[in-house]
Amino acid sequence: MEGAAGGSFSDDQFWEVCMELQRFQLVGANWELMVEAQGICVYRRLDELLQLQTSIFKLPRRPAKFTVYIATEVLLARKKQTGLCEYKVYGVLDNCLPDVLADVYMDLDYRKQWDEYIEELYQLEYNGDTVVYWQVKYPFPMYNRDYVYIQQRRDLDLNGWKIHVILAQSTSVPQIAERSGVVRVNQYKQSLAIESDGKKGSKVFMYYFDNPGGLIPSWLINWVAKGSVPVFLNDMANACQRYKRRT
Repeated sequence: MEGAAGGSFSDDQFWEVCMELQRFQLVGANWELMVEAQGICVYRRLDELLQLQTSIFKLPRRPAKFTVYIATEVLLARKKQTGLCEYKVYGVLDNCLPDVLADVYMDLDYRKQWDEYIEELYQLEYNGDTVVYWQVKYPFPMYNRDYVYIQQRRDLDLNGWKIHVILAQSTSVPQIAERSGVVRVNQYKQSLAIESDGKKGSKVFMYYFDNPGGLIPSWLINWVAKGSVPVFLNDMANACQRYKRRT
């Protein structure tokens, strides 16, 4: 999931996330419902790492009394579970208009006011892309984690229906070096799609995966995600109310 900045997201990537919102809660195979709370449903699926498997083939014995072995990598690769999960989130946020919700998500300066877990957050431009630096507070004795990622937003038109889509994926840029005492998260991907619920609220789809690294047990990472995702969305919905009053 790590890559160099300079490659924008494709049209297909934006429309794929848009279609996830249209297939509301049709999550597909191998996804399990982890939690349903406050109008938010969180599904998870074990992340799998595709590994090439080296196979040794023994050729027939030859008269010269030696045996030839050939080692080759085959794409019958086995999938190894990392212990981490990827998440899909569906929900409806009442009294939070889609335009405002998308603006609140993208407004990094405002997020520093309502997200208590932010240690540092800013953005810069690199090779035509918007690159975000985000450092997250972790409880002692764990090190803080930081993220460097490309982020883009598009407002799509689906048969006259406005869909806000925001994509983010980890990257690396020379201006943002790793820091001592902070663990760099090199595997991060998030997608967000927002549309009107037909009333005064927003219908939301979110995909999320990261690997925070270090020695944190995977069960603890998944347990935190179970509670933190609904809380984050509801905190953002509450921030929308204050955002409307300040603009």
